[in-house]
Amino acid sequence: QVQLVESGGGLVQAGGSLRLSCAASGRTFRSYAMGWFRQAPGKEREFVAAVSWSGGSTYYADSVKGRFTISRDNIKNTVYLQMNSLKPEDTAVYYCAAKTGSSYFRRYDYDYWGQGTQVTVSS
Repeated sequence: QVQLVESGGGLVQAGGSLRLSCAASGRTFRSYAMGWFRQAPGKEREFVAAVSWSGGSTYYADSVKGRFTISRDNIKNTVYLQMNSLKPEDTAVYYCAAKTGSSYFRRYDYDYWGQGTQVTVSS
């Protein structure tokens, strides 16, 4: 089992950048692929990005490709989401999660979730 705590959210102007962090507890962190999801008010939680257990493979939603970068540090038990060129439509609560199922892209393949961190992008 793994516990996840996100940080780094905040208010930023369009075009700006933020770096989210997700700190994991538990010695099994490095055995999990990790993902970031987001949920805007009135919308379903959606996939943003994912990284394999080794960090060697990454996956992105089309809406963030080229702007966001996911990475992980298995020594520090932390996964990151660097967000550049932010847009108002990126406004949401961002969640990190540990993958236990087969798909990188479906929320139901992730069993462990953090509490979320709010990102607000003003126009």
